[in-house]
Amino acid sequence: MVVRFFGGWNFEPSDANNRLPARIGYAKGVPMGGDLSDAPKGKAPSFLVAALKDPIGANLDRMQIIKGWLGKDGQTQERIYDVAVSGGREIDASGRAKASVGNTVDVANATWSNTIGAGEMITVWKDPDFDPALRAFYYVRVIEIPTPRWTAYDAKYYVLREPMLHFLVARPSR
Repeated sequence: MVVRFFGGWNFEPSDANNRLPARIGYAKGVPMGGDLSDAPKGKAPSFLVAALKDPIGANLDRMQIIKGWLGKDGQTQERIYDVAVSGGREIDASGRAKASVGNTVDVANATWSNTIGAGEMITVWKDPDFDPALRAFYYVRVIEIPTPRWTAYDAKYYVLREPMLHFLVARPSR
């Protein structure tokens, strides 16, 4: 999977229409791990996020930005925002998509199909809860559609009826 994440003060929704997100990202902001300078008065940070699925992996379910900050009470806070979702789902006012992308996993055969999700996603997101008086950090998480767990692959390989853990218990010698 290839993921690009840039933060700045001037990203616009139209920036997500470009096929070269890194060029726009470096021109208007800093990559993940960088520091944004002091906030211009009245501006919230904006982020350009792009993800491309692994060529032999699962399609993409959603992109999330996780925001962390130290509250006025001195306690660490965290909030997750869904910033792009596949499958025509909607992100609600709370910043989350409540509907699942679905699941194509066939546990018995340890397979899945890439008939749901997206091959790529790109968006621009602006922090709706930005407070310039609080220091914050942001990172991105990209989630793929469900795929079989390793136990399903083992069950298929070892011809087990159910994909679960099996333990060999040695008997004490007499």
